[in-house]
Amino acid sequence: MDISRPSCSLLILLALYILQLAGCMNAKINFREKEKQILDQILGPGRYDARIRPSGINGTDGPAVVSVNIFVRSISKIDDVTMEYSVQLTFREQWLDERLKFNNLGGRLKYLTLTEANRVWMPDLFFSNEKEGHFHNIIMPNVYIRIFPNGNVLYSIRISLTLSCPMNLKLYPLDKQTCSLRMASYGWTTDDLVFLWKEGDPVQVVKNLHLPRFTLEKFLTDYCNSKTNTGEYSCLKVDLLFKREFSYYLIQIYIPCCMLVIVSWVSFWLDQGAVPARVSLGVTTLLTMATQSSGINASLPPVSYTKAIDVWTGVCLTFVFGALLEFALVNYASRSDMHRENMKKSRREMEAAASLDAASDLLDTDSNTTFAMPLVRGGVVDTKMRQCEIHMSPPRKNCCRLWMSKFPTRSKRIDVISRITFPLVFALFNLAYWSTYLFRDEDEEK
Repeated sequence: MDISRPSCSLLILLALYILQLAGCMNAKINFREKEKQILDQILGPGRYDARIRPSGINGTDGPAVVSVNIFVRSISKIDDVTMEYSVQLTFREQWLDERLKFNNLGGRLKYLTLTEANRVWMPDLFFSNEKEGHFHNIIMPNVYIRIFPNGNVLYSIRISLTLSCPMNLKLYPLDKQTCSLRMASYGWTTDDLVFLWKEGDPVQVVKNLHLPRFTLEKFLTDYCNSKTNTGEYSCLKVDLLFKREFSYYLIQIYIPCCMLVIVSWVSFWLDQGAVPARVSLGVTTLLTMATQSSGINASLPPVSYTKAIDVWTGVCLTFVFGALLEFALVNYASRSDMHRENMKKSRREMEAAASLDAASDLLDTDSNTTFAMPLVRGGVVDTKMRQCEIHMSPPRKNCCRLWMSKFPTRSKRIDVISRITFPLVFALFNLAYWSTYLFRDEDEEK
């Protein structure tokens, strides 16, 4: 009994020493060195060929499935002239490559990180509607590849793209534009490679995304597989729906055009004889309106159809031009009235001269000759005269004619009618314009 107790104590001490030694060994493990060993093991020469695509689901010969998601960091501009937009995004792809499985050392290695994309197989994805693009290399290339213990590969990169965006500007500037981002496989057909949107939240947009003249209303993800002579290729797309901010155009275009049209109406209230003032006012407003229209068209592409802004500027230009033509008509009517007054004055002078000649002739006749002018009063003749007066009384005038009779000359009447007609017609045009394009916008959205 006495001999067995020391032996048990020695065994306990030996076990404690072994456990302590194992703990010290584990504490001294260099996991970075382990990562290097694992990378050399799975990506070493003769062990992994990046030219061969991974197997399909569950190791079958089916197509490799790549899940895609993007994070929109910023949208710098949307250009109407070139019909393109610039976007900066973080692009991510994820797929399973069973050849890259490794031991995670009891859960201590969550993933391996690479910065060289050519070390592993990569999907040959490209942006089909891209015009320009570049990677970001400050301070280091903004790209990484994560390899997980089960063989999952996550590829992430930050890129800036300029993408084409065909626009329909018929409702400009009351329009909404849909710009797409298309991603497709270049060489692998759907028999070898299939792209899928990541489940859950495939497209993310940075909070408080600010655009100068647009608002991002919503975005939709979809598939756009294409068939060509060489096969069918997998394709993904995301549609970004932008609504144009109208307040900018209201302040810069619509209100100034309205003010120019109203200023042209001041000519109707000036005196007819103020020819220099009315001509200079009409010509100045006309030239200003033409300059405004040319400036608007300079910032838009030369399309073959009529835009909403073309209708507005065209009608405003017509109103300003009409005010200038109205003065020409008033000037012609004024000269016509003056000529008519001169003709009446000369006629009255001729009649007065003729009456004086007749009176002198009567005075020169025989003084003994007398003429009796019968004056009939009362009786049947008087009654008939009163009936004639009743039947020949002037007709009653309506309100408009009574009001227009206050302005004896035609030129003055033209100015008065223009003061009422031009604002009324312009108000009706505004009612028709805004109701037509606003309701049309809602119908197209539906």
